[in-house]
Amino acid sequence: MLYVVTGPPAAGKSSWIQGHAGPRDIVIDLDLITRALTGPGAPGWNHDPLHQRVAQKARYAAIAEAEQLIDKLDVYLIHTLPKAKALIRYRRLGARIVEVDPGQDVVMARIDAMRSPEMKRVATRWYRERHTLKGTVRSAMPQSTGRW
Repeated sequence: MLYVVTGPPAAGKSSWIQGHAGPRDIVIDLDLITRALTGPGAPGWNHDPLHQRVAQKARYAAIAEAEQLIDKLDVYLIHTLPKAKALIRYRRLGARIVEVDPGQDVVMARIDAMRSPEMKRVATRWYRERHTLKGTVRSAMPQSTGRW
């Protein structure tokens, strides 16, 4: 099964996955990929654009490979704000779309506390453009495994 986890920055998407994925599952999370590709002491968020560029290429490769395995294991993919074309592809694959959104006030406070100010722009765009999807699972609060 493919789970596409959407939501604004700092919503708790990674925490939701930590509460649902098992050790045999595949997790495709750009933050985790970037951390895996950078040296000790690199930030958990607010990555260098050059690091993100490499990590994004690795993410695309991971998605392409994982799509071939969704009948054998569960794949959790974070896609903050998928465009219509991506949603069509995910639906064709039988994906379950999960939206994690604790609310705009909570997200903005988390960004103030933990993320770069540019993430407010991304969060504002998410709230403006987000898609209301049939079959979307709405998770009002992230799992208790979060560090919030």
